Amino acid sequence: MKTSLRFISISFMLIMSMCLNAQNALSAAEWQEDLRYLQNIIHKEYPILFKKITAKDFDATVERLYKEIPSLEAHEIPVAFARIVSSFEYGHTQITFSTVAKNGVLPVNLYHFSDGVYIEGVQKAHEKTLGAKVLKVGGMPVEEALALIRPVVPAENDSYFKGYGLRFLTVPDVLHAQRVIPELSDTITLTLEKDGNVFEYTFPKIGLKELSRGYLYTIPNDTWISSRAMDKTPLYLKHLNDKYFFFEYLKDSKTLYVRQSTVVNHESETLKDFYNRLFDFIDSNDVEKLIYDVRLNGGGNNYNNVHLIKGLMARPSINKKGHFFYIIGRNTFSACQNLTNEITNYTEAILVGEPTAENVNFLGDNKPERLPNSNITAYLSYAWWQDKPQWENRDATLPHIAVDMSFDDYINNEDPIVHAAMNFKNDGDFILDPMAHLTQLFTEGKYDQVKSDGAKIAKNPQYRYYDFENEFSKAGNRLVQSGNLQAGHFVLELVADLYPESVSAIYSLANVQEQLKLTDKAIVSYKKIIDLDPKGSLATVAKSRIEALKKQ
Repeated sequence: MKTSLRFISISFMLIMSMCLNAQNALSAAEWQEDLRYLQNIIHKEYPILFKKITAKDFDATVERLYKEIPSLEAHEIPVAFARIVSSFEYGHTQITFSTVAKNGVLPVNLYHFSDGVYIEGVQKAHEKTLGAKVLKVGGMPVEEALALIRPVVPAENDSYFKGYGLRFLTVPDVLHAQRVIPELSDTITLTLEKDGNVFEYTFPKIGLKELSRGYLYTIPNDTWISSRAMDKTPLYLKHLNDKYFFFEYLKDSKTLYVRQSTVVNHESETLKDFYNRLFDFIDSNDVEKLIYDVRLNGGGNNYNNVHLIKGLMARPSINKKGHFFYIIGRNTFSACQNLTNEITNYTEAILVGEPTAENVNFLGDNKPERLPNSNITAYLSYAWWQDKPQWENRDATLPHIAVDMSFDDYINNEDPIVHAAMNFKNDGDFILDPMAHLTQLFTEGKYDQVKSDGAKIAKNPQYRYYDFENEFSKAGNRLVQSGNLQAGHFVLELVADLYPESVSAIYSLANVQEQLKLTDKAIVSYKKIIDLDPKGSLATVAKSRIEALKKQ
């Protein structure tokens, strides 16, 4: 009996080994066949994916890869397939990280703090690098390396890339395929800075299963250590490994802190029961402020959200501005984006933290599609979730109060995000929705205040995640397109004043100046474009427009 089991075990391992090596044994023609299969099934079954990339551009990218496959090394092809699928820029549509990292990763956990990329955790054998700032990867500045690997990541926005994309920087296969390093190697040298000293350190590759990580942070064990001081645990990391959701009452400030790190029921308690217990506590205790933290929440089943929303709406004493704070961040994704949308639709919450990792309206609910030769699985989205009107869609939900965490904050167990919520005071200057505020002023004809408030808001770090140049420009161009040239000119002139180095802002202003027959001003604006970016495409257009205007 023992001999038979041993024989079966060895046979099973051999079969598994053959399957794992199958990708490496594929011919170029078989890879090309897989690529055609992927291309065809996307067109046939998933045309909804063509939102951020056109079918024409997608097909052109596929054709380039088809021709390149015979010249690519075996490890480069899965990375290229991941790059193809990630071009749709929806986080649910992906070839998984484990597929491109199957040959191994570096024994580090990186985290992008407000002051740079740091080694947040590491295997004990490399303890001297713990807490070091990453300056270069294989000799390339880390910012350039990040830009090169980004196309492989199914990043919906910058927040997703910061949260879920950074791990791709630890994969030698990806680093070589994206030309961060010139040759594939089982070791990667990082240039690091720690305690004022800059040094190089060469890491060996380890198996993917050796990682110890949860919610993007290192889980310390016999092999792994974290840079965070372990003498205490901040609220957002409490019970991280044993509870999906919990709350704690801070009696001195009459504040109830809640962390919900998934939208999935726990085996010991359903979300509905948790919400009931939460609201029973609020009803029977002196709670003046509710801080609801979903910065680590990567989603689940959005049908579970309804009981929280109903409970909040039924309690106006807590669901009011200045009393309800909702923390979002780079992990806030999928069903938790749905929850965030409902929070902004139906409650008076003030949002604190970083932008979410998901588009406000997004493609989710993927189906696995296995490629016939390589057995690589592509997960392709088919369901469109639209909790907001389409013209209100954004790359992410933005916080009303922008707060992020530095490396020192993290290692010292400080939480500036909760601190901002705890210490919020509405002194009259707080503007919940800056664009709505400026729009209201504009509608009321308070143009001087639009200029003064616009300048203050654009420079206020509290709103640093807002792309005011883009928002203002879109508003001005919409006015121009609707025929309201004077109003459009006012807004676009404001944009050009606020962003004097932006050639696109100045070009939009010059265009409306032309339409208003402000010829001299238009020529001055076009000359600014040429001075700012003499070799740019807009400079070429500006030169032709100046010549045309001078002939008039």
